[in-house]
Amino acid sequence: MDDRIWIIIAFIMYLGIMLTIGFRYYGRTKNSEEYFLGGRKLSGWVAALSAQASDMSGWLLMGLPGAIYALGTGQIWIAVGLALGTAINWIFIAARLRRYTIVAGNALTLPEYFQNRFHDTKGILKIASSLFIMIFFLVYTASAFSAGAQLFQTIFGIEYTYALIIGAVVILSYTFLGGFMAVCWTDFIQGLLMLFAILIVPAVALNLMGGLGQLNSAGTAPHFLNPLYNGGERITAVSLISQFAWALGYLGMPHILVRFMAIKNNREVKKSRVIAITWVILSLGAACAIGVIGRAFLPNLGADDKEKVFISMILEIFKGNPLLLLIGGILLCGVLAAIMSTADSQLLVTASSISQDLYKGVVNKNASDKSLLRLSRIVTVAVAAIAFCIALDPKSSVMDLVSNAWAGFGATFGPVVLLSLFWKRGNKIGAAFGMVGGGLTVIIWDYIKFGGATLAASTGLYSLLPGFLVGLVAFFVVSLLTKEPEDVIQKEFALVASGNDVEIDKTLES
Repeated sequence: MDDRIWIIIAFIMYLGIMLTIGFRYYGRTKNSEEYFLGGRKLSGWVAALSAQASDMSGWLLMGLPGAIYALGTGQIWIAVGLALGTAINWIFIAARLRRYTIVAGNALTLPEYFQNRFHDTKGILKIASSLFIMIFFLVYTASAFSAGAQLFQTIFGIEYTYALIIGAVVILSYTFLGGFMAVCWTDFIQGLLMLFAILIVPAVALNLMGGLGQLNSAGTAPHFLNPLYNGGERITAVSLISQFAWALGYLGMPHILVRFMAIKNNREVKKSRVIAITWVILSLGAACAIGVIGRAFLPNLGADDKEKVFISMILEIFKGNPLLLLIGGILLCGVLAAIMSTADSQLLVTASSISQDLYKGVVNKNASDKSLLRLSRIVTVAVAAIAFCIALDPKSSVMDLVSNAWAGFGATFGPVVLLSLFWKRGNKIGAAFGMVGGGLTVIIWDYIKFGGATLAASTGLYSLLPGFLVGLVAFFVVSLLTKEPEDVIQKEFALVASGNDVEIDKTLES
């Protein structure tokens, strides 16, 4: 019997569970609020693990370990920045955003929150934010599809395009069926599986190698184990700042922020905070360990296989008998879980922006819940198809695709989210300038060439930082130069700032 049959069995079991969850919630999803926000019923555990699983994606098990394998421990500062960003997001943003989305007309999506928060009757903020979501999430979803295709290609030897089709169809199926609750519950299971896999594999590999003393064999590149060196060269201040700047991205991630909006009460927010931060510290630390240990355990991976180091370690360790192969298959499902948990959330948020924010918000304001639900499912399929086309290049880098999308979201929405929650003087004109200024800065920085090179290439500075600063300054300055917000907006801000959850929840009930 082909050894791969046991891995196939593990994959079939795992995918069957995911699809079962989708079917379970298909009949329970009655309207657009349930499809996009689950009726604000998320518990602390589900909110925490679904948020972090959807956050990390295939980047956690492929992009980050691959970068460390290739360039050394100088890449760990990205993980440090992300851990800080996660903590800041849960401690300062989560509870306040949940309160404000309730006060702001029970907003179901981030664009709708912006519109209601600033009483934007013309819908400028909703339209602008929806367009940016479509642009950047197409790239982000493509990164997940690409990672899934690389997984199937490496394990089963399937041609890249066919592997891409398999991954896209499975992710699309349960997202299409069950909406937000299906996505959150599958992400909850996937978050547990990801953590299990990422902790077990480096520990087993290290034991097989004979302990920490063997890691010196990773030093085939100069200063590989020195976190102050990157690719054998002393890490620069620009590189260090760029890696820490990843933390800013959390403030503008729609698929993470929507989890905050969906938590059922503030007590669950506090519980989620502890769970999420603990999960992130453990998972990021283990991902870094995979890159380091993998370099010593499998020192001869080719240039195109570095992002597959975790997959290759599992295939090398768990072989020889059916039980080990089945365990290896389950651990490989952790990679698939990381990929799926992000792609499904991205599909759902993009669908909500098109159907809820653009169609109902602009084209047909009287659209029924039934028609919105039907349109949302159609849009989910369309978005998946476009992302599939972007991911067709078999040489797509998961790290590069995620990096570009992360910068785009962080710079476009991060400053607006931050100031909308903590600065009562901000107005809709300032928010619009902040959003457009941040998003366009990232696009110009990463894609427009000046003198034959982009600003990203010539400066080495991650586009998220200049984009975020431009968005922040634009929002602040334009707000001060234009009319002060109306009294009703300032009263809503005061209610949110008071932290009176009893009064705020009464607003939701009414």
